[in-house]
Amino acid sequence: MDGAGKSRRLFTEEREKFILGELGRGARSLDELSDSLGVSKATVRRDLLSLERSGVVRRVHGGAMRLDMLAGEPVFSEKRLIREREKGEIARKAAVLVRDGDAIYLDGGSTVLGICPLLSSRRNLSIVTNSLMAASELMETGHKLFIVGGRFRPLSRTMVGALTEKTLGSMSFDKAFLGSIGVSEEGISTTDPDEAYTKELVMRRAATVILLADSTKFGKRSIALSGSLSDIDVIVTDRRPPASLAKILRRNNIKVIK
Repeated sequence: MDGAGKSRRLFTEEREKFILGELGRGARSLDELSDSLGVSKATVRRDLLSLERSGVVRRVHGGAMRLDMLAGEPVFSEKRLIREREKGEIARKAAVLVRDGDAIYLDGGSTVLGICPLLSSRRNLSIVTNSLMAASELMETGHKLFIVGGRFRPLSRTMVGALTEKTLGSMSFDKAFLGSIGVSEEGISTTDPDEAYTKELVMRRAATVILLADSTKFGKRSIALSGSLSDIDVIVTDRRPPASLAKILRRNNIKVIK
């Protein structure tokens, strides 16, 4: 809409339709919605309350997210487009952590995929991945590339499950870069138990576990926990986590890069 709301007064139904469209790309803050619509935060709060009563939106601290975004996981091609700019910034911050000669793991997260083109300036990397998308990006880089075998998961285009242990059990990593559907006080979670199992295997084999998570993931929980917060060393994100979560992160000595 880009300020269209400032040129004329929108009806409630129009504002709610616009808000749903914005939330379809991920959680949004009150400030973001207010600026986009050109209305007060009080007006946005009333609209969100109406949408929540209709059962399509959940209000969270400082903003809201769509319930259908919480229920499942978008296909990979859609997921790459959600908060694309923020994910690109997170990937750039994460890539800085990679040093020449590192042995690194890249999982199947759409944000993690953004690291791949940024590794061309590094030398002598050993890269292990369960992501066919990442493997495709990296196959001509000259780095040592190892692809994990397992059950193919079409939704994320990754190899997951018990068979991944055949490869991962014999390896160790300087740094593991992971994505997640949700980051809550309970830990990190995903929609697939096999994917959660593979993430847990990786975290046990990595000297430093680095989670890439945009701020829409904070406070969100999916069906399969794939590790506790104490398993994470670094979180790279686009915005400061909510106070309650930030307190637990500090307690576990987790560094937050934003």
